[in-house]
Amino acid sequence: MSRFSDAKRRRLEGAFERQLAVGLHHGAQLAVYVDGDLVVDFAGGVTGPDGEETTSETRHLLFSCTKPFAAVALHQLVEQGELGYDDPVVDHWPEFADEGSKKAEITVRQVLSHTAGIPYGEFDERADQWGDWDAAVAAMEAIDPVYEPGERPAYHTFNFGWLVGELVRRVSGQRIEEYVAANVFDPLGMDDTSIGLREGDTDDVATLVGFEEFDRCRDPGEGLGIPASESAEAFNDETVHRAVIPAANGIGTARDLARFYACLADGGELDGARLLDGSTVETATRTHAETDDDGTLSRPARYGLGFWTGGLANDLFGTVSRERQFGHAGLGSVFAWGDAERNVGFAYVTNGIREESYEHAARVNAMADAVGLLLDE
Repeated sequence: MSRFSDAKRRRLEGAFERQLAVGLHHGAQLAVYVDGDLVVDFAGGVTGPDGEETTSETRHLLFSCTKPFAAVALHQLVEQGELGYDDPVVDHWPEFADEGSKKAEITVRQVLSHTAGIPYGEFDERADQWGDWDAAVAAMEAIDPVYEPGERPAYHTFNFGWLVGELVRRVSGQRIEEYVAANVFDPLGMDDTSIGLREGDTDDVATLVGFEEFDRCRDPGEGLGIPASESAEAFNDETVHRAVIPAANGIGTARDLARFYACLADGGELDGARLLDGSTVETATRTHAETDDDGTLSRPARYGLGFWTGGLANDLFGTVSRERQFGHAGLGSVFAWGDAERNVGFAYVTNGIREESYEHAARVNAMADAVGLLLDE
């Protein structure tokens, strides 16, 4: 018997619809897998200010929820013996750093755990070049560490994707978007998900809208007419949709995203498709780095290898998050996680960017808490 009854589903749908009704975003999707089964697949609202109805197939920008897709590619190559977590990056990418330099000491593990010490640089601001992979690689080769490698966790907002993506290309011989499509998305049947738009795709991505007033949760009568923030404007650009940005421009649905986490929560295999061995999932999703003051985010953070890990207050996994939850957030609009103890995959996707961390956490935590409460009844 399913742990998620029709009655529970209806109650959760009420919470989902309430966030739309009070104006927290134009459109949203919520998907939940329990014990390998899709038990929730909600969609509501519209695809933008003047958009069409949001359906379960409407594709959205997933922002940094893209990072775990790229990370799983690298974990697969580790399983195959093509590289090791403690290999220096230069072993596989010699041009990355000068021999004998501190940068040459950066390891694959440090890249995956956001402790490589090169969290940001000038290329972050060069949206006009994000579609030029050679330019991204050159920028990573030229960048100097901000922190001593391995010394301080600091979220690598864009650089994570360039680093992991080029490592995958150097080791496998395939571009990151091609490798992930063939080895992550296709085996799991994630048919609506890609890193950047696929060749031949129309630009059907939901329109992002930035909500700039603080705590719109308490003032629901306003907000839907506020102009898009700079982030929303940049990521509504079709050239960004057609670029390959492995840290930031995954395009997909909540249903596919929840399926990804359902697979990992169940030990790396779902419906006969295996992404990773169970031991690799455990390694990837346990905490490898933790800080009270992340060097980029300026707040507490916990990192696995390509994933955020739970156990902190107000960390988006729920009001009281669980130690062994793992997942990732997108830019104030998307969050997804897996829970191996409860065998759950969760994904919440919207087209309304919340750039204030408190407001984003309140909105996402409400959905996570509702799922958790219903599961534990």
